[in-house]
Amino acid sequence: MANYDVIGNIVIVKFSRGEKTARKKDWAGKFLKEHKNVKTVLEKSDKIKGRLRIGKSKFILGERTKEALYRENGCEFRLNVDTCYFSPRLASDRLEIAKKARNGEKVLVMFSGVGVYGVVIGKNSKALRIVCVELGREPSRYASENVKRNKVHVEVVQGDVRKKVPLMKEKFDRIVMARPNLKDTFLDVAFSVVKKGGVIHYHGFYSEDDKSKMLEDIKSEASRAGRKIRILKVKKIGEIGVRKFRWRVDLRAG
Repeated sequence: MANYDVIGNIVIVKFSRGEKTARKKDWAGKFLKEHKNVKTVLEKSDKIKGRLRIGKSKFILGERTKEALYRENGCEFRLNVDTCYFSPRLASDRLEIAKKARNGEKVLVMFSGVGVYGVVIGKNSKALRIVCVELGREPSRYASENVKRNKVHVEVVQGDVRKKVPLMKEKFDRIVMARPNLKDTFLDVAFSVVKKGGVIHYHGFYSEDDKSKMLEDIKSEASRAGRKIRILKVKKIGEIGVRKFRWRVDLRAG
């Protein structure tokens, strides 16, 4: 009847098309009784869209709030589910990347949202420096709050990665590109600031049949940037449609 994501105290539900309001409230009531930690039921009422990849939700039952308090990987995050893109389904990906970060690394997180990748890396590694860059003002505000909440040393920069990253005038050992599903790959930005021997974790959105095209696109971008690369790992980390997936490609830059 319904697909849903639990984000801390909030569950966001996608009901079947044409579902009656009474049926939605009945489902919500049962869910709240069975999941005592969830206090609010919202219905996903709009597709995720725009550069900030945000959608809208409609209140169904429980406490009237759009602000979630979410916990994962030993960290705690606050965010507004309508103004900030967030996926609890990437929790294992965040921890996997954090465990790859080596002592003393400088890490750049592009499209950092409410700071989740940066904070998880800060909490679960001994990286020397972590910088998060996020376009949206509201997610950046929450990111700064989440950095303080988790007592980690993470710098939050609000603005377009194309403008902000070059201004840093520094190179990074590891770059996390949990990018939104847009045509622009932003790989040229990453290649311009990754150290020789550094690692890029790139998120791409392709069908199963287009996996090889994704890798060719990445190699073409590297060639245009004058960088040699070695593909270390290709992994499905989420399904975003019928036979369409979010992939993570780990690559080492030469």
